[in-house]
Amino acid sequence: MLKAQARQKTAFLTGASSGIGKAAAAALTSAGYRVIGTSRHAEPDAMRDGIRMIACDVRSDESVAVAVARAHAELGQIDLLVNNAGVGVTGAAEESSIAQVRSLFETNFHGVVRVTNAVLPIMRGQGSGRILNVGSALGFIPAPYSVYYSASKHAIEGYSESLDHEVREFGVRVVVIEPAATRTSFEASTVPSDTPLAAYDASRAKYLVAYERAMAVADTAESVAETIVQAARDKTPRLRYPSGKAARQVAFARRFVPRALFDKILRSQFGLA
Repeated sequence: MLKAQARQKTAFLTGASSGIGKAAAAALTSAGYRVIGTSRHAEPDAMRDGIRMIACDVRSDESVAVAVARAHAELGQIDLLVNNAGVGVTGAAEESSIAQVRSLFETNFHGVVRVTNAVLPIMRGQGSGRILNVGSALGFIPAPYSVYYSASKHAIEGYSESLDHEVREFGVRVVVIEPAATRTSFEASTVPSDTPLAAYDASRAKYLVAYERAMAVADTAESVAETIVQAARDKTPRLRYPSGKAARQVAFARRFVPRALFDKILRSQFGLA
């Protein structure tokens, strides 16, 4: 008697038009997933490199609800959610207006919550599912001059770990992907703080030198995509998946290096007095 053919796994991925999201969509497809990706400006019935794309603005309740419903109708089941959409702001904390901070959190944190809340009823109904939230190594270490981006990723860490405990009884697990510096178009689209202050000019310039140095040896989007596929497929997922050598080293140091020494090393690397 022939065995029934295994059902193809499905994935819904935000921010799939470029960078980590685009690479992850391709990697998941190669791994056997049927993938629907989103971008804010996807045309109706759009295909990009063989990936079905639909429009979704994670800042909008209505847009998210429509996109998730459409994806569910097309896929039949959502086995994997990858929350990848994100934006960045560089500058000292004092240099960003409340409006700019609110805008960043609207995408990086509230956007994750919106999409997750729209997908969770589907996963609970299925009795299975996995949610991968793309965080950052800056979600577990300090990040001078990227303070609000770092704060949003710290929020993702706490949200994901707490949520994971709530949804396990429904067969759903939550994971955080933690890349370090990654060479993508995300960096080109990161905006400066909107109220720059001369008092921070010298220190900010040193940070930018350190930033460029880190980017020169940064990981690729494809390497992060490999971590996403691993986290999607692991039978017993871990909560955190540092992606790449640098992220693993920093995660180890953050856990085991004495705080005063870690603080000294970090300030030295950023050229801070």
